[in-house]
Amino acid sequence: MMRSRLLMAAAAIALLMAAPADAKTFRFSSSGDVNGLDPHVNNETPTNAMKNNLYEALIYRLPDLKLVPSLATEWKQTSPTVWRFKLRQGVKFHDGSPFTADDVAFSIKRNNHEQSGMGTYSASVVDVKKIDDFTVELVTNVPDPILDQNLPAVFIMSKTWAEKNNTTTPVRGIVGNESYANTHANGTGPFKVLERVPDTRTVLVPNKEWWGKVEHNLTRVELRPIANAATRVAALLSGEIDMMYPVPLQDVPRLKRTAGIKVLEGPELRTIFFGMDQWRPESLDMPGSGKNPFKDVRVRRAVYQAIDINAIQRVVMRGASTPTGLMIAPGINGFSKELNERYPLDPEGAKKLLAEAGYPEGFPVTLDCPNDRYVNDEAICQAVVPMLARIGVQVKLNSQTKSKHFDKIGQRSGNASSFYMLGWTPGSFDAHNMLFNILVTMNSGLPGAGANNSGRYSNARIDELTKLIGGETDQEKRNQMIYEAMKIHKEEFGHIPLHQQALAWGLRDSVVSMPQSPSDSAQVRFVKMK
Repeated sequence: MMRSRLLMAAAAIALLMAAPADAKTFRFSSSGDVNGLDPHVNNETPTNAMKNNLYEALIYRLPDLKLVPSLATEWKQTSPTVWRFKLRQGVKFHDGSPFTADDVAFSIKRNNHEQSGMGTYSASVVDVKKIDDFTVELVTNVPDPILDQNLPAVFIMSKTWAEKNNTTTPVRGIVGNESYANTHANGTGPFKVLERVPDTRTVLVPNKEWWGKVEHNLTRVELRPIANAATRVAALLSGEIDMMYPVPLQDVPRLKRTAGIKVLEGPELRTIFFGMDQWRPESLDMPGSGKNPFKDVRVRRAVYQAIDINAIQRVVMRGASTPTGLMIAPGINGFSKELNERYPLDPEGAKKLLAEAGYPEGFPVTLDCPNDRYVNDEAICQAVVPMLARIGVQVKLNSQTKSKHFDKIGQRSGNASSFYMLGWTPGSFDAHNMLFNILVTMNSGLPGAGANNSGRYSNARIDELTKLIGGETDQEKRNQMIYEAMKIHKEEFGHIPLHQQALAWGLRDSVVSMPQSPSDSAQVRFVKMK
């Protein structure tokens, strides 16, 4: 018996010693945690990237932005407003239940729910017709020229699982959002959730029943959010993590010189901008005054022209940004080089505009800014404070973690911000996405319309144009309407565009390959380790 126990103990030790040689654990970190697991809320790039590990859509977008079949094997338009999809057979959800057309119909309806944060991607779909268990037709309200470009962000979840767990509708918000779907996951994707501890770690393991061709060699994935940039860099250098993003700009040269570390760099399609409360009759920062300065276009222009974007590019961003005068980046369909020209820096002219608007001494305002979402986000806001002080605008900076920031400026809190930072990459890589989410009047007719228009900028002509653009198949006419809408917005200073930031990812040489997407989406399904 003693000999048997010794043999069992020896075998167990041998297994433990052998495991690391076969195990391929990929540990990565970003400046903030994902905002939850519900596939139909929290439309944010790192959160959507995590969803892509667990859930799938009818169509998948590769890191190079090419569209390929996913839960649909083929699709075609059978009429201007009808798209027919053949569904992949033999697919199972993580709980073992089969994927069918019922799940597609349920998921698109759920995605279009008023509490969804992802409705922009399926807003044109007014009906899903089940032809049989593996054929569906999506009926759109108008001929939608970019439906296939939007569908990669419409994730499919199990209808029976959602019903069983009382989570058939999405719950908007981040902080305090304890809905079952936001803390658990049951998709068809290449990974399953093993453990989820918000703000600490999210652990994934491969889905051994996944239908697709496995292109990674991982046995475990760990997301470990580390808010402090120096700590995040130290974790990469020590080998505690294998990959981090974004790399602080000041550390890029050092990491490039460090043996065993590589830095991936590239352009990003995200535009960083400031938004302003343009709907309240009285500013949240001026109680009892009966005034809201940002309702006056002269004030909005003054703030724009007081911001020295070149100084921000040179000092704060260390050259790793591209100043912009437009709300979309080069590479997004509808981009106009002409409209991208910024209005000139003019602090003295800004002072005159404030005086003309009735604020010769300026006014107080709180600037809401995340400190763990965009490259040097808090530092940008800190730089803007003295710039605006020079024209008399007294800025109180409120920097906080992205979950609290997005909740404060979001609909759940009633858009409780007077002045805020936000960044946006059109998920369809088309200008309509920016127009529909950021520029149209909130709740103006379609699911998700203006969902991220936190300052509630509103222009009836832009609303009209956005609806027309959504159904125009003539590309030349469509681009002319995009130009008109963007020009109106620019001249009204509806938002203050700042720049497109550059991508910088840091990897240890233990990572053999990991594609970098211009959407800044870390897709672990393609990661290979030594």
